[in-house]
Amino acid sequence: MATAPAKKVTKKAPTKKVVANKASGSLTRGKTVAKAAPEALEEKVAKTVAPAAGTTEATVYSMAGAKAGTIALPAELFGASWNADLVHQVVVGMQANARQIVAHTKFRGEVSGGGKKPWKQKGTGRARHGSTRSPIWKGGGVTHGPRAEKVYAVKINRKMRAAALASVLSRKLRDGEIIFVDSFAFSAPSTKDAMGALRAIATAAGQENLVMKRKNAAIIAIATKDANIEKSFRNIGSLITEEIRNLNPVDLMTKKYLVIEKPNESLAVLSARFTKSA
Repeated sequence: MATAPAKKVTKKAPTKKVVANKASGSLTRGKTVAKAAPEALEEKVAKTVAPAAGTTEATVYSMAGAKAGTIALPAELFGASWNADLVHQVVVGMQANARQIVAHTKFRGEVSGGGKKPWKQKGTGRARHGSTRSPIWKGGGVTHGPRAEKVYAVKINRKMRAAALASVLSRKLRDGEIIFVDSFAFSAPSTKDAMGALRAIATAAGQENLVMKRKNAAIIAIATKDANIEKSFRNIGSLITEEIRNLNPVDLMTKKYLVIEKPNESLAVLSARFTKSA
């Protein structure tokens, strides 16, 4: 009996090691690269993540448009990075909480009438019906219509609201859309004086569009309630006047510019929000 010839076994050539160089991100063939020390990697990451040091300063203007000094801006308010997802979530949530439910339809059981069977079940030749308030009848109930008991409110955490406010304020500061004014002083309500002061401040800050913009131009954020200031700016349709304690991301995203009066007092009020949310 013939035996099958034995198969020839050939040894494969040894493959070269491919080692990833973690420090440079490149691949090295046939070499063993020493790993970078963990301390060096941590230091590199820390340099990338850490924010830039230093205090941001802004110019403060007077009602006449002259420079009245500078103010140091707190980093927790004006040093945050832009977080579009967080801002969108908070703004949509606040709009949902402010939504008023008006539309309301009635089911067939809530419409008055229809207690009597319109005609007998058989013998008339017409389709059988048990009530004139059926949804297929005129004057009957509504199927799948809007109901006032639907709840659109959502919960917004206090820290989320504060972080979204800081994100919007920081973005507006970087875009040059925040102007600081030492004070607005009106002896009596006067739209003419308010418009003149606003024009002078906008020109000095290089933001003439603040006066030219016809819709959603700016928010005038005042430190405390002042009837003369509110009435002076009330007739200017492109502006709204708000107390600084009521400043929120929805108003800031709606209006382009933010004019902050008495910056030292106003920023102290805003910083108190972050103290509470910490």
